[in-house]
Amino acid sequence: MDSPRKPEPSALEGPRPDMDLVRHKPKRGYTHQQILALTLGLKLGSHSLLWKPFKILACPKLTSPLEKRRSLAENERSRAYEKGHNFKVHTFQGPQWCKFCANFMWSLITQGLHCTDCGLNAHKQCAGHVPRDCQPDPRRIKRVFSCDLTTLVKAHNAERPMVVDMCIREIEQRGLKSEGLYRVSGCTEHVEHVKLVFDRGARLAAVRQGLLLLPAAHQETLRYLLAHLKRVTLFEKENFMNAENLGIVFGPTLMQPPSRDTLETLNDTQHQKLIVQLLIEHEDVLF
Repeated sequence: MDSPRKPEPSALEGPRPDMDLVRHKPKRGYTHQQILALTLGLKLGSHSLLWKPFKILACPKLTSPLEKRRSLAENERSRAYEKGHNFKVHTFQGPQWCKFCANFMWSLITQGLHCTDCGLNAHKQCAGHVPRDCQPDPRRIKRVFSCDLTTLVKAHNAERPMVVDMCIREIEQRGLKSEGLYRVSGCTEHVEHVKLVFDRGARLAAVRQGLLLLPAAHQETLRYLLAHLKRVTLFEKENFMNAENLGIVFGPTLMQPPSRDTLETLNDTQHQKLIVQLLIEHEDVLF
């Protein structure tokens, strides 16, 4: 009597030591899931919850493009902020050399292009070849609002504008329970005042850096004079001399340009007035 026939092993049980490996070659091709199960020595059912994580870890090539993109996005922490130069046609005072080709910039007017963000100068024909590596100078950034976002964050060496962090921090500390949060519009006058304060604080930081470069005797003399002028403005209802009017009077005296060119001096009058006005209004925080 013939001995009873041994049952064929399941495809997922793997080869037995007492049987020839050739006998256990499946009659149909393994699925990716079965190949992985045999490799790991696991016996997985059709509804196993272990399949997805093992699929991702052991067979990354089987993951979907969406999973790959999501994984790369989560692991990518270093972000490079690339920025091109903000070139404007410029007339230079005195000799200038192109920072790209190192050749002299010939002509009497509009000799080349000038980056208003970092100060780099270049020939018109060289500007298209200059690398996109502009490093904005904070002293050249005049405002926070209406400023290019990449320019702003690179100038302050940050990942995002400081105003975003400050506003979100204030809202989460004091405003999360406020009725109509983000629905009720703020007062236009208050909004403009806040924007002006932020824009002015970009300018004050640059002015303070400039004041620190003055010799000690110049700093003390300027501080004492500005404190006096600030006290003058306290009586502007009687003397009609506010910070703007004092800026007009003292601007040419305190802010003499290095060049004695008459035309250049006249063009600088408005800037002289504004900087002296700023110094008077904020002398208590600048010194």
